[in-house]
Amino acid sequence: MKRLVPCTLLVALLAGCASTSDLEETRRQLDLVNRQASTRLSEVEAKLANEKLLEMVGQVEAMKAEVTRLRGELETQQYALATTQKRQNDLYNDLDGRLTRLEGGGSATSADPAAPAAPSGPAATTPPAVPVLTPAAQDYDRALGMLRNREFPAAIDLLRRISAQYPATQQGIEAQYWLGVAHTALRQYDAAIDIHRRFAEQHPDHAKAPDALRNVANCQRDLGQNDQAKATLRKLIKQYPTSAAAQKARELLPRL
Repeated sequence: MKRLVPCTLLVALLAGCASTSDLEETRRQLDLVNRQASTRLSEVEAKLANEKLLEMVGQVEAMKAEVTRLRGELETQQYALATTQKRQNDLYNDLDGRLTRLEGGGSATSADPAAPAAPSGPAATTPPAVPVLTPAAQDYDRALGMLRNREFPAAIDLLRRISAQYPATQQGIEAQYWLGVAHTALRQYDAAIDIHRRFAEQHPDHAKAPDALRNVANCQRDLGQNDQAKATLRKLIKQYPTSAAAQKARELLPRL
């Protein structure tokens, strides 16, 4: 019986050692799993960070591209605005020049003819008769004044009335031409094209017919209708080759 006690103690000790060894192994495995998990987690975090960084880089590049596009659009619009303003100034200067020439060459309006003066002796001091403007001439002069002052809507209304009330008079005919000019000044290009074209067709021998065709071409150009503008300019050059308008048409054609 006494011999069995040491054996029993030895078995117990061995069992205790086996349990401690298993526990240590378990701890080592647990540590290994923890390290592997930490490593994996770090890899995942790094991957996510890289993906986020790539996403942010992509967004920045997209924003740069958008800024470049918008800058290009802005420059295009600024150029178009500057071009439009220049053309508008050219139109006003051209209008002022025509009105000035009209005044310098004498009023385009007609007055009622004065009665022939009765023969008088050398001592006669009767002052010359003052021409009396017709209603059509008075309205026409007033309309030109409105154009000169850039009162285009009011000028359009008056020019339409002159054209309707006095269609066979010089004022009624020329009112149609200036009506097209007024619409052009307001950038109402479709209306201006129609008016100038009809004027040139109905009055081909009128002094303003070449200018009417040039105005048609300018309006077509401003509408982006370059092919139509070229055709109109060629027609102008062919019909009125020696006119000042034809010379300007020759200068404009290569730029379209």
